Amino acid sequence: MVIMNYLFMCLIFGTTFLAIKMGVDAGAPPFLSAGLRFFIAGIILFGFMVWKKKTSIRLLFRKEMVLSGAGLTFGTFAALYWAEQYVTSGVAAVLSATGPMIILLIQTFLMKQKGNGSSFIGCVVGVIGVTCLILPGFSIEISPFWVVGCFIVVIGEIFYASGTIYTKHVIRKYDQTSPIALNAAQMMHGGILLIILSFFTEDIRFEFLLSPVSVGSLLYLIIFGSMIGHSMYYWLVSRTNPVFPSTWLYISPLIAVILGVIFYDEYISWITGIGALIILLGTVLVNFNTLRSFLGRQSVIQDKKS
Repeated sequence: MVIMNYLFMCLIFGTTFLAIKMGVDAGAPPFLSAGLRFFIAGIILFGFMVWKKKTSIRLLFRKEMVLSGAGLTFGTFAALYWAEQYVTSGVAAVLSATGPMIILLIQTFLMKQKGNGSSFIGCVVGVIGVTCLILPGFSIEISPFWVVGCFIVVIGEIFYASGTIYTKHVIRKYDQTSPIALNAAQMMHGGILLIILSFFTEDIRFEFLLSPVSVGSLLYLIIFGSMIGHSMYYWLVSRTNPVFPSTWLYISPLIAVILGVIFYDEYISWITGIGALIILLGTVLVNFNTLRSFLGRQSVIQDKKS
């Protein structure tokens, strides 16, 4: 059951990048569509948790929920949705895998936490991969916005990394509250911030937002990407530990690249492909010690059962 749900989660997260790309290309305002996605998904999940008496409305008025939403949802997805106007869904997915590296850098240089050798090697490898990935963008055939879009995705991952680190504090503080309720609350706040940003920056044309492709993209991202995917993620955390579910970052980008090439005619050069593989290698190295200890514990558990 755990493995099946894990693989299904990886498949869902791997498809969300293409779904975002299709909606943006159909003319849906990036910030507004992102805001509606997370606000609607958040309010449905939160309403369900209140109905099940797993949380209360008062949780929405905690400053921690606003700050979590600003990092995990608002900053991360404002950058991702905007960037996917100019970069392919596969490139966006691979660059999003730099999140764990940025978490390590923040913890080491800003929070003064001691790192390890393999993690720093992973960061260096990841930087080399990002360089290879965006290198084709400096040719005259590709719009300068392609390069800008790549950097914007990475900036979004800084928000993601900061939000993730802060969320660890929030989960400890609200340890009696369901993580699904916490996630739903932060999605609602992040969604509201994205909608406010849209009203000030975007020319909203509802004929584009209501086109069949835009509506299909939005519904898929609400139901599968935000509600099912993230709920499965937290279910896996409760059944295993926080490390195992997060390894979707190693699998989903490859799924996103393949889907973009096959179903959306996205182009990927050999240099970009090498850069993608190098980034994924760096991500594995950053988490190598944690993964090794997790796999070691799993083998011990299996030995005891046998």
